[in-house]
Amino acid sequence: MTAISLSAIKKSFGTTSVLNGINLDITDGEFLTLVGPSGCGKSTLLRILAGLEAPSSGEVVIGGQTVNAVRPARRNLAMVFQSYALYPHLTVLQNMMTPLKLRDLSLAGRLPLLGPVLARGQYRAIVEQVRETAEILKIDHLLDRKPGQLSGGQRQRAALGRAMVRKPVAFLMDEPLSNLDAALRIHMRSELAELHRSLKTTFVYVTHDQAEALTMSDRMAVMMDGEILQLGAPHTVYNDPQDIRVAEFVGAPRINLLPGSLDNNGCARCGEIVLSRTAAKGVVGSVSIGLRPEHLSLCDKGTPEALSGQVVHKENLGADIYLHVSVLNGSQRLVVRVSPHEGQGASFGQTVHIVREHGQALVFGKDGKRLDLKNADDGKVAEVA
Repeated sequence: MTAISLSAIKKSFGTTSVLNGINLDITDGEFLTLVGPSGCGKSTLLRILAGLEAPSSGEVVIGGQTVNAVRPARRNLAMVFQSYALYPHLTVLQNMMTPLKLRDLSLAGRLPLLGPVLARGQYRAIVEQVRETAEILKIDHLLDRKPGQLSGGQRQRAALGRAMVRKPVAFLMDEPLSNLDAALRIHMRSELAELHRSLKTTFVYVTHDQAEALTMSDRMAVMMDGEILQLGAPHTVYNDPQDIRVAEFVGAPRINLLPGSLDNNGCARCGEIVLSRTAAKGVVGSVSIGLRPEHLSLCDKGTPEALSGQVVHKENLGADIYLHVSVLNGSQRLVVRVSPHEGQGASFGQTVHIVREHGQALVFGKDGKRLDLKNADDGKVAEVA
């Protein structure tokens, strides 16, 4: 069992602070994704874990041992880069053999009398180990090809294979799918998830694509401005975001945010939307009300708490149609997910009426933090005293 712990990790480049005291515990065998926009510090954190960067302060602990002063090669971590980093003049077999040959040559250098015998005796074992790994990745028929003769997906598998043959305690992956086309990225997501389940090894995966984090992770850490805003299972982060920045970043299309206010009775209001009295009685001020597109639907005119507006854009994605509707006298826009049958008749400029699914509204305060408004959207219209 090899747990990984990052404690109070800070990193600055000159006067620029990149990481602001990151604390993160990674359990043995889990698939953890670091997700966030470009420049949030996720790749820097991964490089500190790998030993390619030194933290300004804080501790990196692997298997109970502090490894701040341990060289990358001694940490037994496998790094998979965005660029694959395959040797172009070597075959796939030779690329995958390289880390094992280097390990044995290092041992041979310490035992000069046994070195030549050891090298000859290990060669067949190394080739066999590479072939077994290639079979798992379904690239055993490509071992004699060079990287230039491979597709993007095949090169990605070869890079994974080179990491796998070392049998590391964890795989560190820095946006490994970003160079692939959209269809291949979706395919490789499922392959990576299946590979993780079969290997039962720790994966730490960096991406800016929240779809990758949602579909592959056991847990995901949403990072922004050098901090982890929220850490949890994908469904928890999506359905129960604790910060408005998390709510906006996770989910496609983005969550709808409407300006509202919280009165003395604990009532959150926005236009015709009234959220019932809550535990926040006595808290007064501006709030933002978040509504996911799938929690909105079209309704008949006159439906209680419905918002009316005009269709300004329609996105037809086949299985779903997203209607962009201008509401609140044109000051706000809502995105509504509807079925192809519902959306087929919607046209530009048409007036539609929108109602929310009760129990799904999220309320955020002026500081962007989620308000603990228990029973905030239970479907009952509050009476204003």
